[in-house]
Amino acid sequence: MLEISREFVDAIVEQSRQEYPDECCGVILGPVGSGKAARLKPMINAAHSPTFYEFDPKDLLALYREIDDSDEEIVVIYHSHTETEARPSRTDIAYAGEPGAHYVLVSTREEIAPAIEFRSFRIIDGVVTEEEVSITD
Repeated sequence: MLEISREFVDAIVEQSRQEYPDECCGVILGPVGSGKAARLKPMINAAHSPTFYEFDPKDLLALYREIDDSDEEIVVIYHSHTETEARPSRTDIAYAGEPGAHYVLVSTREEIAPAIEFRSFRIIDGVVTEEEVSITD
């Protein structure tokens, strides 16, 4: 189960709306070994695409250096789907390289607006498992 603050959920949704029609992306960091989502870090979608996201390699290298220096780890990797449901695509599954992370997808597709879908998944060795999300205040 993913436990995440309302503040982080709102920030991810807002980022997805600001970056529309492109997918947004980012991570949430936490202390190593805690599994606690503690610090949101929006990233730039280097693909600038409505159907694909990609962290800029320089930004990703800087992120890994930052988390090494601060004894943090990636707890959540998130991105938006602008025209499809909040479910990992084949590409999302193929690129999922953090087996300990929660993969959060948010969909703001037009047919459900103004509502959103906010879902979390574990992706390990190509196997996708949806998990419960607990939003805290």
